[in-house]
Amino acid sequence: MTSASSKAMRSPAELAQAQLEAYNAKDLDAFCACYADDVRVWRMPDPMPRTSGISSFRESYSGGPFANPAIRAEVRERLVMGSKVVDYEWVHGRSAEAQPVMVVYHCRDGLIHEVYFFSPD
Repeated sequence: MTSASSKAMRSPAELAQAQLEAYNAKDLDAFCACYADDVRVWRMPDPMPRTSGISSFRESYSGGPFANPAIRAEVRERLVMGSKVVDYEWVHGRSAEAQPVMVVYHCRDGLIHEVYFFSPD
């Protein structure tokens, strides 16, 4: 169970960076430790979350990006406003060319609670 009280509170920017580093290192435990138990993930423009809860979140990453050592993300630009972080990323290893994606993290109580993925139209 993830608990903000069991670890030092991290700022939204620190959370975004920690989860990026864990993602690239393929450290699923460290990655999931950045997210709340009730995390929800959207792939926009879908109105419903693609993933809800840390168990399904963990499962979706363990069988996807964490199963492929070639996949890594590179942050080209990061904006922070209060409890929100916006990363403009290039994802490498999914295809022959890097794919751009914009990710919005909404943080609360030292954890990431909501994630919104935007791909180019």
